[in-house]
Formats: sequence, C-alpha cells, structure tokens
Amino acid sequence: MTARVLLRDVAEADLDALFEHQRDPESVRMAAFPPRERAAFDAHWTRILADATVTAKAIVVDGQVVGSALSFLDGERRLVGYWIDRAHWGKGIATAALARFLELVEARPLYAHVAADNLGSIRVLERCGFIAIDDRVAGEREYRVAERVYELR
Repeated sequence: MTARVLLRDVAEADLDALFEHQRDPESVRMAAFPPRERAAFDAHWTRILADATVTAKAIVVDGQVVGSALSFLDGERRLVGYWIDRAHWGKGIATAALARFLELVEARPLYAHVAADNLGSIRVLERCGFIAIDDRVAGEREYRVAERVYELR
C-alpha cells in the first residue's frame, strides 16, 4: 500500500474533495471536529495556503485525493494533523502518509491531538513514533471531547 501513497502540495482543485471529506458525519464524529460550511471552509483553506509557517499536503492514492496532512503552529507548539476520506480508512494510508509527511516536517518536537476514542488515529500516531503525554477535555458545545495529546521528539 505505501508505494501508492503520494504527498503533494494542496492545489485549489483539491478543495472540493477535501470539503466533502470533512462533511462525512462518521468522520466528524471520530475527529470530534465540526464541519465547516463552504464559505468558512474556503476562507480557512485560503488562510492555510497563504501561511508560510504551514505545511499542507494532499494525500493522493492512485491519482485520487483521499485526504490531507498539515503542520502548523499553535502558540509555541508545532502540531500535525491529517484527515483521510472514510472510504479509505483501514488501508494503511494514514500511517504511510503521516510517515512520509514526518520526513518533510523536520521540526521537533511535534504534537498531535486526537479524540481519546479514535483508536484508528491513535494507532497511526503510535506507529509513527508519537507518545501520549496528556489527556484532557477540549472542544466546544456538542464537539466537547476527551482528547489525548501526543508528542514526537
């Protein structure tokens, strides 16, 4: 599987697929992150793509955009995040993509936040060398969730 996973810069043409990925109710539940309406989504990605401190890559399998991986500053910490289209869960794509992404983002330490019940994403982080360092409650309103913070040194 890993030979088929490619990373490339996010292009404007990728945004339709990425928008649809973040609208999937099961994905939203697992990520514990609310979906954005189209205008807010486009504004968010405009900021991401214009920010020189952000690394944003499209995850491509067999020519199809199946997700994205990001690294960004949150205060003093550099975080990583990723989103995979639910149709592609359980195929090793997230692990392969994150491993490749970590080769591009050399800054350490890196941090990742994951819903405590998102066992698939927890496995991805741990396979890529991240270690749990904190448990907390995060989010707003209906997206308030138990979260685990991971670190990669």
